[in-house]
Amino acid sequence: LLPGFHQFEWQPALKNVSSSWDVGIIDGLSGWTSFVDDVPAETIARRFRYDVALVSALKDLEEDIMEGLRERGLDDSTCTSGFTVVVKESCDGMGDVSEKHGSGPAVPEKAVRFSFTIMSISVRADDEEDAVTIFQEQKPNSELSCRPLCLTFVDESDHETLTAILGPVVAERKAILDSRLILSVGGLLRSFRFFFRGTGYDEKMVREMEGLEASGSTYVCTLCDSTRAEASENMVLHSITRSHGENLERYEIWRTNPFSESAEELRDRVKGVSAKPFMETQPT
Repeated sequence: LLPGFHQFEWQPALKNVSSSWDVGIIDGLSGWTSFVDDVPAETIARRFRYDVALVSALKDLEEDIMEGLRERGLDDSTCTSGFTVVVKESCDGMGDVSEKHGSGPAVPEKAVRFSFTIMSISVRADDEEDAVTIFQEQKPNSELSCRPLCLTFVDESDHETLTAILGPVVAERKAILDSRLILSVGGLLRSFRFFFRGTGYDEKMVREMEGLEASGSTYVCTLCDSTRAEASENMVLHSITRSHGENLERYEIWRTNPFSESAEELRDRVKGVSAKPFMETQPT
């Protein structure tokens, strides 16, 4: 996936995102100026701007989109707006990538890759109630449909560095949610909305991003407040109780300890939140 030279426009323009559209590979920390001092200089990250990468992915699927419209018997000249794109985000450590013998720069031995897959594209024709799916990824877990967005030399358990590098990516994603992409597909300008689903994170990564204690924690679940003891006694009555906002509030309690509690009491109050969550991972 190398972003090509596709002209596109966002309505309204994306907030907090550079306006030049010929962006290729950028330094992973760009857009995060306020915190660069807190990050070790040897942090190496390279990434695409999120919207440029999404445009490139859609242009790659141009033939599939046109084919889908034809198969559904939709007149492509009437389908210029109402396109919805569902994107699956994935993020995972890539293990040890150290160079065993070379004279290159000294880098951390671990790498993390953040990537996305276009899962489906649907369109709602002007006079129709229901949206019609015109593209569905047949192999959503395949290496071939998964597009790298950001590559980083960092250990996935380094919460601070991950925050600094993926922070701008999250800011761009947030801006994209509030806007529509205007892009030429099949010779006509069409308008796309995006929805993001974070289903490609393993548990370790979710814990990292949501500021939870690591795998040895007594709080076993990344979705609810069960302890190991409670979960072993009762495997049924679980409800999803955690939200990103709630974890942020708990982190503030953890940081400020407003009730002047002992470490143990405080830990019981925040139920395993130990760092500031920085990324909302929405399951489907």
